Amino acid sequence: MSVKDCFSLTYPHNPHPGDLIEVFRPCYQHWALYLGDGYVINIVPVDGIRSSFTSAKSVFSTKALVKMQLLKDVVGNDTYRINNKYDTTYPPLPVEEVIQRSEFVIGQEVAYDLLVNNCEHFVTLLRYGEGVSEQANRAIGTIGLVAAGIDIFTFLGLLPKGQRTKY
Repeated sequence: MSVKDCFSLTYPHNPHPGDLIEVFRPCYQHWALYLGDGYVINIVPVDGIRSSFTSAKSVFSTKALVKMQLLKDVVGNDTYRINNKYDTTYPPLPVEEVIQRSEFVIGQEVAYDLLVNNCEHFVTLLRYGEGVSEQANRAIGTIGLVAAGIDIFTFLGLLPKGQRTKY
């Protein structure tokens, strides 16, 4: 679904204040929280790398800036959907509280970590009072699986000695 479809009168799923917005970027999903009147709150990594490299930039960033932006600007040429997927696990906070918490942090610089404090953690913390990220959990699981595989190969002596010291 494109941005222009979302704001047309015929599109039945316009976001409501407090909704989580999942933006489908190449290779990852970016998350924002809908505030109303076409605006979202989200975090963007802080450094001098151009925005077209945001995904690469986020890997190396330790700080992010909380921004209020138009949804259409955040989405750009990508697609998005409303995705309040954690509502069955975590009860959403009242919308007024979500908006108040969001307004309080706009313009602030926050700690950022791709695996434990990313954009999905940020918006779920605003909506539920709990920062969660399936995307990060999958990445952590994959890293653990790769590490376990290397350990097994090393234990079985299947990695050449030169390769063992690399890991």
